[in-house]
This record gives sequence, structure tokens and C-alpha cells, in this order.
Amino acid sequence: MKHLLLAILFWLAGSLYLHGQAVKIEFIEYKLDNGLHVILHQDNSTPIVVTNIMYHVGSKNENPERTGFAHFFEHLMFEGSKNIPRGEFSEYVERAGGSLNAYTSFDVTNYYVLLPSNQLELGLWLESERLLHARVDSVGIRTQKDVVIEEKKQVYDNQPYGSLLIETVKRAFAEHPYRWTPIGDENHIREAEDHEFREFHEMFYVPGNAVLVIAGDIDTKETKVLVDAYFGDIPKGTKEIYRPNIIEPARNAEIRDTIYDNIQLPLVIQAYNIPAKGSDDYYAVDMLGALLSRGQSSRLHRSLVDEKRVALQVMAMPLGLEDPGISMIYAFPNMGVDPKTLEDEINKELEKVRNNLISEMEMEKLRNQFESQFVNNNTTMASRANSLANYHTLFNDAGLINTEIERYLSVTRDDIRDVAQRYFTEENRVVLYYLPKDQNQN
Repeated sequence: MKHLLLAILFWLAGSLYLHGQAVKIEFIEYKLDNGLHVILHQDNSTPIVVTNIMYHVGSKNENPERTGFAHFFEHLMFEGSKNIPRGEFSEYVERAGGSLNAYTSFDVTNYYVLLPSNQLELGLWLESERLLHARVDSVGIRTQKDVVIEEKKQVYDNQPYGSLLIETVKRAFAEHPYRWTPIGDENHIREAEDHEFREFHEMFYVPGNAVLVIAGDIDTKETKVLVDAYFGDIPKGTKEIYRPNIIEPARNAEIRDTIYDNIQLPLVIQAYNIPAKGSDDYYAVDMLGALLSRGQSSRLHRSLVDEKRVALQVMAMPLGLEDPGISMIYAFPNMGVDPKTLEDEINKELEKVRNNLISEMEMEKLRNQFESQFVNNNTTMASRANSLANYHTLFNDAGLINTEIERYLSVTRDDIRDVAQRYFTEENRVVLYYLPKDQNQN
């Protein structure tokens, strides 16, 4: 019953619409002497609170010979601490009627705890323990090695199309560390020694490389006192934090390959290198992806699935990253359709966008879609906390939670045609065919 109540409160955690208008998300931010950035968002509409801590470390911060470390620490940081017995971190939260989770990306690692608001101090204690006294010992390292290696086997190696992103990025990037994914290489994890994990932890999991967001039913003044009590005396880090400054060279020729996998249906993938998230061109690229494949009235779905019936499903989406990333198009051919035929039809639709302005009606539809998405992305307390953390970490501007939509709305039809011409070109793409193993003639 406690978990059901919490789920209902989570769902009801503050609508961003008031009489049809988007409500501005108010927050305050400041920095502790040890470098920890703190953001407080007070919303007393429901009795829940989220403590969210984001570390500015992802797979791109790893040694190419030791990939998967950031994702490894996503798991290891639940092992416990000096004052939390091994394996009991989650139990503290569950006994209090809360929930928790974490994720690792190319750029960041994030942890959040959702609790009834009268358990705020518990959430702060847990995260301060994780920051100050995380258990990075041989027992935990050995345990989590087995966990993450098994995860890679189950989710990536033994799933149909599970290697899709791995195979794509290693061809799309020649030099930038985005060329490997957060799951990393299991051999790197297996072969790494304990001191290597400790050194990685000492560099990245420090106050100056983190932002703490507390959102929900709080009193700002009282919460400041608690934050200082739990986090104020945590020492600064002593190592210079590694930030890769590698610029991926421009591609001047298409890369094409075939992957034979344990699958039944072929899959066609195109990946185009695009600018970093937050750049002016990125917003136009994101809207172009929506134009192509968001909804059944989108261009690719209407043309390839409904009219020509060459595809069962088609999607286009940018992988927006802190540094320049990729935009992917993938499509499943209909029964009896050659993958090359499907690819040619995709290229025809891209050619239309490169050569002609989209209609005013399509542009208005895109603006409406992104306005709706922008609001829906921040309808829960947990999603607001995550957005505030992301905007600060990646752009040093938490205020984008209220204003980023303006960047989308400033995109014009000319901008969409321009990015199609600039980035969605043959020489700037990777093309992969995923085919059933029984079609491999070698």
C-alpha cells in the first residue's frame, strides 16, 4: 500500500500546466565551499521529495583501454558505504516507502532517490554517504565485475540487434571517445585491477564534479541547513578531472558495412554525424528527426510504411551529446523487400528535405509537438530534478529548464533545409545492414 501511494503521488507530482499555460519552474542554486553545486526546487503541491545527484563523468571520460568504468561505478555505488552495510543502500529507501534508480550515459552518471517528504534527511544522508564513504573495496569490485559482465551478455551480446549502437558508434567515430558505448568492453572490466577503479573513483566522484538537486515538498531555508550539515564538510577532490578535448575529424566518405546477427528480420541503419546538443544546428536536426518519423503522419512513416509499403517500421532520432554526436535512421524492410530498395527510398525522402522547404503546416506541427514534449518532459518531480541537473552539468545553465523551448521555436524552415544539406549527406554517414546469419555466404 505504501508503494502504491508513493506511485500515485509520483504521478500527480505537480502539473506544469495552470489554466492551459506552462508554469515557470522556480529554483535557487548556489555552491558549497568544497565545489558541490546545489539546486533547490520547492514545490509543496505533493508530499514527496527527490534527491538527485549527477556526476559529470560518462564513458567519454574513460581510458580507451579501460572502457565501461563509469557504468561499472553506477553499480558499485550501491554496494554501501562506511556506515551503510553492504547491499543495504536500497533497503533503506524501500523501507521508507521510496524508490531509487541510476543511469550512465556517454557524458554523465546520475543517481536519484524518491521519498516521502518527511524522509528528506534520509535521502541527504544516503547521498552524502555515497559521496564521502563509498565502498570501493575488493569484495564489491569483484561482485560488480560479475554483474556488469553478465549484463553486457544478456542485454547486448545475446539480444537481437543488441549490438546496434556498439557497431554504429565504432564506425561513426574514429578518434573521439564516443566510439565506445557506456557498457564498455567486458575484457577491460575483467582485467582491471582494484587500484585502477579506486583511482577512477578518486578523480570523478568528488563534490566539484557533481550537482545535487533537491526537488519537491521542502522548505528552502531548512533544506540549505541540512545540505550544509551533510555535504559541507566533504573534502574537495585532489586530482585534476580529465575532460577529453578530442575533435572528431570530418568524414569525407561514406562508411558501409554488414552485420550478420541472430535475427529474423533485416534492419537498415544510417548514422549521420551532427553538432553537439545545445548548438543552434542541433535544434534544427532534432526537429528534422521529428519531421521524418514522429507519428504516423511523419514523412518516412507515411511514405515508406503506408504508401509504398517497403518498411514495417522506421525511426529517425538524434543522439544529442555534450560533444558532436550522431543522428540515426533505422528501418525494418517489409517482407520480400530488399534492404537496398528500402535504403533508396529513405534517401529519396532525405533528398526532398535537402532540396525543398517543408510546408508551413508541417512547421507549425513541429512547433506544437516540441512545445508539448517540453512540458511533458518535466511533469514529475523526478523528471524536473533530472532536467535541472542535466542543464547545469552539460550547459552550466539550469535556467534552460524554462527557456530551451525558445531555441526550438526559433528554428525556421530554412534552418531545417540547411541542416539537411549540411549533415545528411552521403559522405557524412555510416550505413549498416543487419542481416540474418544464414544469409552470410562467407
